[in-house]
Parts: sequence; structure tokens; C-alpha cells
Amino acid sequence: MGREATVTRETKETTITVRITIDGEGRSSVSTGIPFFDHMLHLFARHGFFDLEITAKGDIEVDYHHTVEDVGIVMGRAFKEALQNFEGLKRYGHAVIPMDESLAMVAIDLCGRQAFVWKGDIQGRVGPFDVEAVKEFFKAFVSEVRCSLHVNLLYGENLHHKVEAIFKAFGRAMNGAATKDEQVKGALSTKGIL
Repeated sequence: MGREATVTRETKETTITVRITIDGEGRSSVSTGIPFFDHMLHLFARHGFFDLEITAKGDIEVDYHHTVEDVGIVMGRAFKEALQNFEGLKRYGHAVIPMDESLAMVAIDLCGRQAFVWKGDIQGRVGPFDVEAVKEFFKAFVSEVRCSLHVNLLYGENLHHKVEAIFKAFGRAMNGAATKDEQVKGALSTKGIL
């Protein structure tokens, strides 16, 4: 069985379906109604070599917050299901990615516990998109996939470039952590499980 999953979540605020193939080619089809967010998710899939399909309908006339956060929830659930209890994985991944004048570092541990650390300033809007929602996406993802995720925006000037560097680094780091390792039998832990 391939490492893939499809998860749907419906609330009074959003209806979201995510399909993920871990061992993919970086293909993506994303429609959230939020063009800048779609762009970031395309980047994540391409640079992580995940095949990703997302359809989301949310109350974006109120705010983008619910849709962005709920996509994080459903993506986290889909990854957790596709990664099959984190068995046989390298477990750790990291990336330092430049985007023109911006530089971001992301490190991840697929450990079965949730921890989220954010360093760096992103405030303001890219078009109508309030970039503070990016943190909510990552918080939601971490809570569902149950991983330790550290995001450090080291520096940058252009807000679009800052967020883009983060999502590209997230894709590369997730790819590294999700990679199968023939040396790893079961979970990479002295406890035997994660």
C-alpha cells in the first residue's frame, strides 16, 4: 500500500478535503479561495515532492483565518495517516532556504508529540492576505500530525519572500523527515514506538 491518505472535514465554517501522496513528484492542485495561500501550498508540494490535492470552501468573506487554520488541521491529519505511525522514517528533517533577500530555517521531528516554536517577524498583508494566519496554519498542522516543528525566519525585507522561504523550507524539511530509511526498523526511538 502506498503512503497516501484522503481526509475530509466539514464544519459550519469550512469544508475541506486533502489528498496527500508522500512519495510523489511534487504535483499539486489547490483551491482554497485564497490565491496567496494556494501559491504557498503549491510551493510546499513542489519543494517537498509531495503530490497534494486540496479543495476548501470556507467563510472567507468573514476572514481567511478559519480556512487557513482548518487546512492545517486536515493536512496534519492526512500526513499522520499517510505516514503510518512514523515507522521506518528518518524522523528528522531540516532545511535552510533563501528566497532572494530572505532566509528561513525549518526543522521538524516526527516524534508523536506536539511542539511548535516560531522565531521571526511576519506582520502585514500580501494583497488581502493577512500573513499572521500563516502561524495559525502551522499550529494547526503540528497539533494534528503530532510533530515538533521549529520555524525560524532569520531575516528578510519583502513579506512575500519571507513567507515563501518558510513554505519552501517546510516542504524540504518534511520531505527529509518523511523519507524511508532501510536501517530504521519500526519507529526511530529507544522506546520502540512514537
